[in-house]
Amino acid sequence: MNIRHKVLVIDDELHIRRLINAALARADYSTLEAENAGEALNKVRQERPDVVLLDLGLPDRDGLELVPLVKQMLPDTTLIIVSAREATAEKVAALDLGADDYLTKPFDTDELLARVRVALRNRMTRGGGAPALKIGDLEINLLDRTITKAGANLHLTRKEFAVLSQLARFPGKVITHEQMLAHVWPNEVERHIEYLRVLVRTLRQKLEVDPQRPQIISNEVGIGYRLRVPADALDAG
Repeated sequence: MNIRHKVLVIDDELHIRRLINAALARADYSTLEAENAGEALNKVRQERPDVVLLDLGLPDRDGLELVPLVKQMLPDTTLIIVSAREATAEKVAALDLGADDYLTKPFDTDELLARVRVALRNRMTRGGGAPALKIGDLEINLLDRTITKAGANLHLTRKEFAVLSQLARFPGKVITHEQMLAHVWPNEVERHIEYLRVLVRTLRQKLEVDPQRPQIISNEVGIGYRLRVPADALDAG
């Protein structure tokens, strides 16, 4: 399984969007684009990208105003400024508002891709986890979004991966039902715990040696779920 990271490119210049999208596509990212602030906020809300690449010189609104708005809607998203503004004050303001990084135009696409990889890796480790986990013959790579068991790729649905990745970002810690429901169904007004239980059951069928006696995803009765990992499971690489 390989569910690609979704990247939203926000820039009013078509040739810049095409340049960035081509580089992202070569690196196997899924790309979206917006040419103004209004369109960008709609796509952030609807598409929930993993990465936002934001130009500050937008036609309908200053890009700096979007930084806290994007972070408010998607606190865990990676937001990188890609702008021609070189002043130190602009860079400091963007970072203080919540941007993860700042890249000045003109830029090298290889450097842009490297900044994206580093920012995603940092995002994965915020909860105390690591980009890669190994639990017995199960390997979970959050950065590449690949899951293998005994060397074979496992197919997970996008929602199954959302559950597993949330647990893997906080290995050994309890994730409450409410936290999980908000992560997997962010746009649903009514979030039914039975939907989550069904997803966990299907995950256990795919991950566990004996799904009736789960050793990987444990149930904390009335509270939530925990990814059980051995002490040496975290892999910094």
